[in-house]
Amino acid sequence: MSPSAVEIRDLRFRYPDGRTALDGVSMSVEEGETVGLIGPNGAGKSTLLMHLNGILPDVHRGAPAVFIHGVPVEKKNLLRIRREVGLLFEDPDDQLLSPTVWEDVAFGPRQWDWPEAEVEAEVRRALSEVGLEGFGRLSPHHLSNGEKQRVCLAGIMVSRPRILALDEPTRALDPRGRRRLQSILRALDAVKIIATHDLELVAETCDRVFVLDGGRIAASGRAVEILADERLMLDHGLETPYILKTGARS
Repeated sequence: MSPSAVEIRDLRFRYPDGRTALDGVSMSVEEGETVGLIGPNGAGKSTLLMHLNGILPDVHRGAPAVFIHGVPVEKKNLLRIRREVGLLFEDPDDQLLSPTVWEDVAFGPRQWDWPEAEVEAEVRRALSEVGLEGFGRLSPHHLSNGEKQRVCLAGIMVSRPRILALDEPTRALDPRGRRRLQSILRALDAVKIIATHDLELVAETCDRVFVLDGGRIAASGRAVEILADERLMLDHGLETPYILKTGARS
C-alpha cells in the first residue's frame, strides 16, 4: 500500500515567545486530493504549512512528525522534500526575489544547476500554466496582486511539485483575479492543501476540510458537510459560506 501524500503525526510546535502554535496535530492527505485548512486567526494554519517543507528552524528536533510520500521531513531529506512540496506564501511580495518575472521563476531551477535549455523550457511552461505568457521581461513588483500571486505560483510549478501548500491564495484579489486563480488551481495536477479564510473557495474547490483551532484539529470531513454545519462553524469563529446557504455551488 502506497504511503499518503502527506502524513502528520502528533505535530507540536511552540514559538520562541512561548506561544503554542500546534498542539498534537495528526492528519493525512491522499494522492489526488484537494483539502482545505480552515480556522480562526491564530489557529496554526500557516505554521502547519511551513512544516511541510521544513521552513521552520527547529522542525528537525526529536522524532520526525511530518512525512511526504513516506519520507520524513528532516535535514538530510530537505532538498528532495522542497522539490516535492511547493509553498505559496500569503503575501507574494515575501516570495518575489528578482528584477524580472523570468528571473524570478527561473531562480529555483538555477539553484539546482539545471541545464539552461531545460530552465528555459520549464519557465516557459510554468508561465503558460498560470496565464502569464509574455510577462517574462516585466518587473514582478509592478504587477497587480493577482499577477504577482501567479508569478509566485509559476515559480513553484516550474519544478513540477507533487504537492502544493497554499497560504491564503486569494487574499487581496479582486473577483476576476480570484476566479482566474481558482481556475488555475483546479487545472493543476498536484495534491493541494489550501489554508484560507475564503470559505467559498473551499466549498467550490476542496474535497475534504480540516478545522484547526487552538493548534488542534477540531473537525474534519467532506468539505460540503463540514462547511454546512452552522453550529460547528460558529463554534470555531467561522460561518457557512453563502454559496452553500443558497444551494448555488457549481
